[in-house]
Amino acid sequence: MEQTDQLPPEADVIEAIARATIAGLPPAFRAHLGDVVLLVEEFADDETLDALGIEDPYDLTGLYHGRPVGEKSSMESGALPDRIHLYRRAILDEWVATGVGLTELVRHVTIHEIGHHFGLSDADMHALEATVQDQ
Repeated sequence: MEQTDQLPPEADVIEAIARATIAGLPPAFRAHLGDVVLLVEEFADDETLDALGIEDPYDLTGLYHGRPVGEKSSMESGALPDRIHLYRRAILDEWVATGVGLTELVRHVTIHEIGHHFGLSDADMHALEATVQDQ
């Protein structure tokens, strides 16, 4: 069957790839992700896009909401849990436009957002991505 005859992957497929990516991270990283909430949504909401100065919702594939691990304080209470948002429609648009495999693309976006959780540089995020074991 040609790809044009197939339905686009649903949110649960994107989530499964992201969760497999997290499961494939080195244990030292996984240990600090237990309280991070993973959300797969169609698009970022208008408030998020406005806050980031993004006009086209297709331009945002993922977002980390929270404070990096190194900036957290034991004195904080009542804060929302850290969240990683993956935006399905933007991911699918990039998938089609670039020809990058869906698993590779979701893995990349997921690790990029995890990198923000740890306060990693782009170079560190790429190095972390190279360590992920396929699950």
